[in-house]
Amino acid sequence: MTTLSVRFRDDETYARLRERAGTSSISGLAERLIGEGLRMDTHPGLLFRDGPAGRRAALASGPDVWEIIAVVRDQRGGAQHRVAAAAELLGLSSAQVRVAVRYYADFTEEIDELVTANQLVADRELARWENAQRLLTS
Repeated sequence: MTTLSVRFRDDETYARLRERAGTSSISGLAERLIGEGLRMDTHPGLLFRDGPAGRRAALASGPDVWEIIAVVRDQRGGAQHRVAAAAELLGLSSAQVRVAVRYYADFTEEIDELVTANQLVADRELARWENAQRLLTS
């Protein structure tokens, strides 16, 4: 663990940080925001969203990175074709898809875990639906 002491010139910034942290750790929130800020600085066009699956990287004006990568991986052909095909399917520009691909290159394991978790949920829900259909038709 590394310790960093930070002085805020602006009391309002510290007050907002303390308020946002609520009952959680101020240093934990600061660490998360700094980490996400560095990722967004490296990958312009991305932001982080809260949701049922936790915080995850997403296009600022589009879907989550893992959703884009799942579509890119389903395409056939060379890299440019896969990007263009995914862009068309998702209603995005190729530049937006490339932002997601660059993020994926840096955080492959994180995105792969989200894609896998989503596939497990989708498979479970499909099996549940198929079972219900069998019960209704018997």
